[in-house]
Amino acid sequence: MKLYEKKYLDNKDISSLGAFLVNTSVKFKLYIPRGCGATSVSLHLFGEGILNKTYRTFDLKWENLNGKYDIYSREMNMSDIGVGLYYYKYEIKSDKSIFYGSGDKGTELKEIKSDSNSGLIQLLVHLDSVNKPEWIQGGIMYHIFIDRFRKSGKCKPKKSAIINDDWYNGIPQFADVPGGYVENNMFFGGDLYGVIEKLDYIKSLGVNCLYLSPVFEAYSNHKYDTSDYMSIDSMFGSEKAFDLLVKEAKSRDMHIILDGVFNHTGSDSIYFNKNGNYDSIGAYQSKESPYYEWYNFREYPDDYECWWDVKILPRVKSDTESYRKFILGDGGVIEKWMKKGIDGFRLDVADELSDEFLKILNKKLKGINPNGIIYGEVWEDASNKIAYGTRKSYFLGNELDSVMNYPFREAVIEYIKYGNAELFAQTCHTLTSHYPKANADVLMNVLGTHDTERILTVLGGENGDGYSNKELSTKKMTASQRKKAISLLKIAYTMLATVPGVPCIYYGDEAGMEGYRDPFNRLPYPWGKEDNELLNHYKKIGKIRINEKLYKDGYFDIVECTEDLLAFARYNQEEFVLTIVNRSNQRVHIDSTIDLKNIETNRSIHTVSPNTAIIVKGKESYDKLNIEFI
Repeated sequence: MKLYEKKYLDNKDISSLGAFLVNTSVKFKLYIPRGCGATSVSLHLFGEGILNKTYRTFDLKWENLNGKYDIYSREMNMSDIGVGLYYYKYEIKSDKSIFYGSGDKGTELKEIKSDSNSGLIQLLVHLDSVNKPEWIQGGIMYHIFIDRFRKSGKCKPKKSAIINDDWYNGIPQFADVPGGYVENNMFFGGDLYGVIEKLDYIKSLGVNCLYLSPVFEAYSNHKYDTSDYMSIDSMFGSEKAFDLLVKEAKSRDMHIILDGVFNHTGSDSIYFNKNGNYDSIGAYQSKESPYYEWYNFREYPDDYECWWDVKILPRVKSDTESYRKFILGDGGVIEKWMKKGIDGFRLDVADELSDEFLKILNKKLKGINPNGIIYGEVWEDASNKIAYGTRKSYFLGNELDSVMNYPFREAVIEYIKYGNAELFAQTCHTLTSHYPKANADVLMNVLGTHDTERILTVLGGENGDGYSNKELSTKKMTASQRKKAISLLKIAYTMLATVPGVPCIYYGDEAGMEGYRDPFNRLPYPWGKEDNELLNHYKKIGKIRINEKLYKDGYFDIVECTEDLLAFARYNQEEFVLTIVNRSNQRVHIDSTIDLKNIETNRSIHTVSPNTAIIVKGKESYDKLNIEFI
């Protein structure tokens, strides 16, 4: 026997959702096979930390009979439950037995089991965000690693910098073994003036938001070892270049978010000053330093807590009052750069910042720019994340607007390469049911970042495991591997750009850049040597996103998901768009009750070519769609 559940809000079927505003009223309906002989039904709610103990019980009433199913229902106001993370299941009593189950729509219909701990469904009750950054909905982001994007030649190198003048063939510094020490003081010369020179190019991709890797003064080329939060690095052009970039971006209706690295500083910094390169009295130099209380010294001065034991990255105690005031207070770091005209921050290792820190940061940032946005670097399901023994509350209200969507990256790769339909379906269900819709609509969807191998290499190259860094530094795909990878990446980006959230292009992915693990995923952009087939595809998808309003906040549903065929919809009450992926080597025919038109050509379409992805649109209610793939 099987059962299933539906949820309604204002008479609208919202069965795919599992996160609700605290002041909303949701109707829960459970469809139970008549053969079960149900005599009473109740919903058992479990609170955080007490999964083996019922928090509250809500009785459902018999509503009516629908075919072979008894329908039991109850309307519940979320304010009666309260803000928090919960789990629930249904108890069905009959004359003979007591059954437990979920009926979760996003999975296979589950057998009713007598196991009292089976079938728990997550329920998130959250506060309404006062400010929602709507400008990013339906947009596209572009992630730039500054030193490797574009060299203007206007900035002078530091004395400590090693300059690699071979923009097209130069190899970054690398350790002899993975994870080994490397100085990271080799620069290729990319700067903010170079970004300005290429704003029109970036805009041609449909991009309306630049996400810049760290720009603050720092020793390394990656800048995650901040030396001075109040200054733009001189090799990037200092504040003069930054102010011009903001101005030029705004003139093109483009926004800028910065990388906020607030969990650690550099050891070579104003605040720590281990190398004595600054006029300040750093924490390493004296216990009387105003920065001493920011750090945790186990044995002063050389044994100190670092991020992942990297000695150049001493970890900051971010809840220290003086540090909070410096970052979040009046005249502090957030205020300075927000007033310079940026539109938000991506927070490095957000799970190492406390919920209280994030709440204060949110209040400060939104107080300056109500439309500002805050992203967190979170690699897992952010709705129920546990970090260092603490359950995080990112989405309970007024902390993060959204996170980097690494789970979806894995699901796309697994589906495109191996046909893992189960993982794709489950990942999409988890993200759309666990995350509040406002957070899901602005997810930073990624295929590649500065922390991952280049997506083209992942899709077509050999696995880099087992190769030395020296071997990987020059390893490239064969012509046949590259051709296949480009074909797959076109499909992957189509998928990325049409699910809930915002696609984020890692600079150069659109140009066909290859590269294995860090630092080989951070090569200079190949100006004049781009793969035009791939580049034109990215531009085409960019135009589609700009023109299609459903990609801003349309609902999501999977229509078909098998090893060879995937179709998913974005829809509202009036219309829908379908993304259809054909992984097979055979043409697939579409039999639909609604005329489906190619969104690019507006011509009716009835087939999908082998190993391609298409986007089609229907000008009628999604509920009326009846479709078969043959």
